[in-house]
Amino acid sequence: MQAVTEDRLALFAEMESRYEKHDTAYFVSLLDHPDYVVRTRATCILVDFGGEDKVEHVARVLKDDENELVRHEAAFSLGQMCYSSCVGPLAEATTGDPSMFVRHEAAVALGVVGSAEAREALNRALEDPEKPVVESAVVALSNIEFMEKLSKNEKFARLTGG
Repeated sequence: MQAVTEDRLALFAEMESRYEKHDTAYFVSLLDHPDYVVRTRATCILVDFGGEDKVEHVARVLKDDENELVRHEAAFSLGQMCYSSCVGPLAEATTGDPSMFVRHEAAVALGVVGSAEAREALNRALEDPEKPVVESAVVALSNIEFMEKLSKNEKFARLTGG
């Protein structure tokens, strides 16, 4: 375990240097790293860089990563990006991911994005066998309705969407 921690810390130092250079390609390559902690951090950093061009990479993590924690972070991150292009991958995860943990976070993220397109997946999530997923869908649907009908402050609605 000590060697893994030391290797990880050395890599984090390299990641910090590459972060300062805004090295997108480097962080995209880390999405395939064997260490789930590195993949999680790389996902967050890509989102921090900003830009809709990062959606495809984070969506791939959400769909394909073997680790549910990494997929959960990808769902959260797509919600924070708030692009309409995030809705498809989030909807798929909300109704199809094997992990309740990921389905819950994807539903919450759909509520943060606030798209009417998300309603279909969220309505299907109301039938999920896991109570946290159903409750997350209720919160998300409530936020979408709020944004469509009442909200005057988009930032407030996004912050309270899940």
